[in-house]
Amino acid sequence: MPVQDPRQLHQAWEKAYHDGDVGALVEFYEPDGTVFPQPGSPVTGHAAIREALVPFVALRGQMQLRTSAVIENGDLALVYGDWSLTGGTDPDGNSVNMEGRSTEIMRRQSDGSWRDVIDDPYSQA
Repeated sequence: MPVQDPRQLHQAWEKAYHDGDVGALVEFYEPDGTVFPQPGSPVTGHAAIREALVPFVALRGQMQLRTSAVIENGDLALVYGDWSLTGGTDPDGNSVNMEGRSTEIMRRQSDGSWRDVIDDPYSQA
């Protein structure tokens, strides 16, 4: 499910999360994309991103993402958002509730779709 507009990313990410589709989530990133699964701990590349997202998807909570701003310049977009995960459960059965603000840099691909180059869901922006 390619994203044709940077403003669609959060909605598409939310749907793939609720579907438990880690493969679709990974495809929202460039092959050498970087994501911060934990504050200050980036991982790069599809294999590392997949490994980081599997336990996050396993929490099976209710993910809500809201795009607060998109700034485009040519083939790049800076995307700001807010997110929350409620009602999740960790491997020990404990309740998990999380929230944060995200900052993402996206790039338009040769087919016109957009993918994340950098995704920091714990940014201070």
